[in-house]
Amino acid sequence: MGTVSLPDTWVYALRLPHDPRAARVARMTVRAVLRGHGRPEVLDAVELLASELVSNAYRHTNGPASLRLTALVGGRIRVAVWDSHPRIPAPFEEPPKDRLPPLPADAECGRGLRLVPEYADCWGGLHLGDGPLERGAGKLLWFEVGHQPIPVAPSTVGRRKLSA
Repeated sequence: MGTVSLPDTWVYALRLPHDPRAARVARMTVRAVLRGHGRPEVLDAVELLASELVSNAYRHTNGPASLRLTALVGGRIRVAVWDSHPRIPAPFEEPPKDRLPPLPADAECGRGLRLVPEYADCWGGLHLGDGPLERGAGKLLWFEVGHQPIPVAPSTVGRRKLSA
């Protein structure tokens, strides 16, 4: 009888209070997890994008946020950030998600999420609790980086970067 070995998959979840230090805590957690699992090749991209999502959760809500890091089959890393604000920002929203509105040259904010198409292989956003009794459930923004990304079905929210 052969031995079945499970793929190197794992999940870490972190609940973050509404605190200006939450993005730093998220960066430190991402660094520790990815270094601990021997994934230095994705560390910079994951750390940068996770920090941006957590910073936005702090800036645009009055409540906590959650960060979830998942290693998927094929070497992909998925990062998801939940917050209580219902609006899904570009580039995570429904089409035309690949076209971000231009920013004025003197804009002091709005640049962070523009990094997602540059560093992530795929990404998306989900409204949570759209029912009348589930108001305030917020949204979940996610992105994936790493090897062998799986195709995203056209009916799902998200975008896949096209290879050149």
